[in-house]
Amino acid sequence: MKIWIDGYEANVPQRLGSSQIGFEILKGLEQLDRKNDYTILLPSAPMNDLPNERGGWKYKVLRPKRLWTRIALPLALFTARSKPDLLFSPTHYIPRFSPVKRVVTIFDLSYLHFPEMYKKDDLFKLTNWTKYSVSNAVHIVTISNSSKQDLMKYYSVKKEKITVAYPGYDKNIFRPLKDRERILEVIEKYGIHGRYIIYIGTIQPRKNLVRLIEAFQKLEGIKLVIVGKTSGQGRQGWMFESTLKAPKKFGVEDRVIFTGFAPTEDLPYLLNGAEAFILPALYEGFGITAVEAMACGTPAIVSNVSSMPEAVGSAGLLINPQSVTQIEQAIRAISGDCKLRAKKSAESIKQAEKFSWGKMTKTVLRVFESVAGQ
Repeated sequence: MKIWIDGYEANVPQRLGSSQIGFEILKGLEQLDRKNDYTILLPSAPMNDLPNERGGWKYKVLRPKRLWTRIALPLALFTARSKPDLLFSPTHYIPRFSPVKRVVTIFDLSYLHFPEMYKKDDLFKLTNWTKYSVSNAVHIVTISNSSKQDLMKYYSVKKEKITVAYPGYDKNIFRPLKDRERILEVIEKYGIHGRYIIYIGTIQPRKNLVRLIEAFQKLEGIKLVIVGKTSGQGRQGWMFESTLKAPKKFGVEDRVIFTGFAPTEDLPYLLNGAEAFILPALYEGFGITAVEAMACGTPAIVSNVSSMPEAVGSAGLLINPQSVTQIEQAIRAISGDCKLRAKKSAESIKQAEKFSWGKMTKTVLRVFESVAGQ
């Protein structure tokens, strides 16, 4: 079977969300599958950490980069002498025109739930392209049962057309650490002193960080560390001004720390040093950061909506993201009870073990085999 994959989003530095998932799927397929023939389509030369070329695994650079989905991909497909059996897109977008079967990944439909939290251009693109992709793909991969239900509800997609493939995490990086000296060294690098709760992710309205910061008005003796890019970050964050102004608004400037971007190698130390991880988002496609935190043995406080209960199971503390009081009470409970923290830490490690990039890759490969046989 000949498989072409849109590697556009995987071929970027500082991967988050869809780009991280796309990258991990590429790595996983190269390691797992030596039977099929893969061509990875890129807008520029492959980055050094992508798998090396070999027999059955190669890269093809296409132009133009600016009109990637409208021109570059369709042109490559129609002019190929030997066409692939399918094209896989680990993004919401498939080429408008294609002579071959297309498989698409739809991460979530947050833009339908909270359209006011997206920039107009991004909302227009997501709404129109996702609708097209859902209607014209032969199969859809999504990352949670919550997103599957949304696809069935909002786009009337038959359940047989959707496969859930849970994301994973890097088990070599995210794990309990015993090197207390190194943990303290990394924590101090970011100007963190004392006890803290940590959030890791993009800084945007849907993440509900303003309510989280408001909850710290009534909390004492503990800080909030927010790890994520803001200015100059392009697609990795938007409409973040209200979040940056919130600490002053609520009088907690001395207890909220914005670290900016932190490299992956620092994250397990920051997580191991925290009393809990918190994700009070209004909506999530899955919540990889919550799983990474649990893998470190860090208890997770997450919202009780969309896919987040799937990610944390009974190991996490669930909150109503609309309630500042519930956010505050959950932080108070986990930070004030060492026995509860120890219990949730042990449960978190077991819960995280349910997810892996290997499992996700195998699920995606089964989709390819099923589609090729249709």
